[in-house]
Amino acid sequence: MTETASHSRFWSLFRIFFVLGITSFGGPVAHLGYFRYAFVEKRQWLSERDYAELVALCQFLPGPASSQVGLAIGLLRGHYRGALAAWLGFTLPSAILLIAFSVSLPLLQSALTQGVLHGLKLVAVAVVAHAVWGMAKTLCNTKTKISIMTISTLLLLVFPLVWLQPLVIVLGAFLGYLCLAPEPSSSNALPLKISSTAAKGFGLLFLLLLIGLPLWVQLYPSAALALFESFYRAGALVFGGGHVVLPLLQAEVVPNGLVDADTFLAGYAAAQAVPGPLFTFAAFLGAANTGPVSGVSGGVLALLAIFLPSFLVLAAVLPYWQQLRSSATISRVMAGVGASVTGILLAALYQPIWQNSIFNVVDLAIALGGFVALQFWRRPAWQLVLAGGALGALLTLIG
Repeated sequence: MTETASHSRFWSLFRIFFVLGITSFGGPVAHLGYFRYAFVEKRQWLSERDYAELVALCQFLPGPASSQVGLAIGLLRGHYRGALAAWLGFTLPSAILLIAFSVSLPLLQSALTQGVLHGLKLVAVAVVAHAVWGMAKTLCNTKTKISIMTISTLLLLVFPLVWLQPLVIVLGAFLGYLCLAPEPSSSNALPLKISSTAAKGFGLLFLLLLIGLPLWVQLYPSAALALFESFYRAGALVFGGGHVVLPLLQAEVVPNGLVDADTFLAGYAAAQAVPGPLFTFAAFLGAANTGPVSGVSGGVLALLAIFLPSFLVLAAVLPYWQQLRSSATISRVMAGVGASVTGILLAALYQPIWQNSIFNVVDLAIALGGFVALQFWRRPAWQLVLAGGALGALLTLIG
């Protein structure tokens, strides 16, 4: 492919994913539906079987499944430039909106604004409860998986320690290996190729950054490097999709005072109102943090850091995915991981979300109504956010 053709392909992919980025409301499952229409039905870039295999791969890996599907399609159509175009197009709209919201927060200190923010926090309760419900139905559908979920939740509630969350994931993997039966798998082959040499390089870089960045921060203290390391680690340890990043990010920025609990929950709720990947919540936190690297530069740095592991691990695993999926051991391990991350999210629903949002019966009623709207009325999350903000403002005016 000539340089001109490659350049044209980049901007063509960027435009396609940018349109998806400004219209894909509803969370990861909805995003996968939008992708299927755009790339299987409309453009026929993938067959149904190829797309199903790609989705299965990205659900298997740590990181945001919908963004990784987009990255993989970009790799298929335009190699590394295509992956960059897909990521930029799908991610930029929500990232820009959330950074703008974060930068505007210091100007939004009126009582009315605080009422709106409280309404957004109540929406966060409903959204996370909805996510726990949906994940539990899919990932905790046996007594053993429910037990793994319960053990994970109780450990984190009794011992709310930052370093315990990755250990809970490891425990879930171990219990899955010991106690669970293999999950059914597909034998379809993906038409997506990366050389084994390149894959090994990406995998090595992923591990070097995960292990080396904390050491580098200790040896050469830097606010920018510390911020990058925190968000890289969060992105590298998330199994189960966008909502599971919530407790990891909360543990990184709230206990050390970089972002207060109210701002954290308001930003998380605002992230539900914008289209695109939930991982762009990192852009809000990077911009809103009280450290020396904040504002637009902090938002961009946090955004790059949290998405980088997703690309590295995807590129590292693609050539070996077929053998991995046929392994009964890997299947049992990942089933245990799925149950444990559901437990992590359930613990986060109570602390910090519930404890920092529900103060009276009116708060409980609004949160419960939001959950019912999401779970049973099938209303999109962005409508819920608008309603929550409006109710918060109304309660402030009449209170």
